[in-house]
Amino acid sequence: MSSTSIDDLLSVEDERPARAEPRRGGRVGRVLRPLAGVAAVVIVLVAGLRLVGLRVSLPVLVAGVVAFFVVRRVVAALTPPPPPRGGGRAPVADDDGTWNWGARDALRTAINGWELPLDWSATRPERFTTVILPRLGELADERLSQRHGVTRESDPARARVLLGDQLWKFLETPPRRTPSPRNLAAIVAELERL
Repeated sequence: MSSTSIDDLLSVEDERPARAEPRRGGRVGRVLRPLAGVAAVVIVLVAGLRLVGLRVSLPVLVAGVVAFFVVRRVVAALTPPPPPRGGGRAPVADDDGTWNWGARDALRTAINGWELPLDWSATRPERFTTVILPRLGELADERLSQRHGVTRESDPARARVLLGDQLWKFLETPPRRTPSPRNLAAIVAELERL
């Protein structure tokens, strides 16, 4: 089990910004480059098939090539990084201590799942009530279920005792305004205590 707390995941004090990678070609280039690749592959396939005396419907051929390109891009995005050249794990001494914020990983995805809605709710309290509060309720129910075998719905009386009055009131009565980071940290600490 990881020693990372919910508070650590929600804090933004020590985050380093992602390194901006230079983009070549912009949005138009990102669209035209794959289209040109699809067109080139289709032309080669049509020429090759006609050379051997076969005819295939052009829309079917284009759809197949586009599907191939899409699958190839998805597989490339989901492929884990290659192992270090030495074959084993990278030595700890080579680690410069910085986090690669541009890398796609589940932790970053989870943090973004909280970071963006929390940022939006700073100026719109109704956003906190409709997006963040249900997520916190789900977290509380999950912790109650895993550790005590109850949820707020299955056994409200026991759940209220386990959660404590402050956390129970927070989850059951939506706040009128977005809680401050300090108040939210206290709520998260209560959730971790479960």
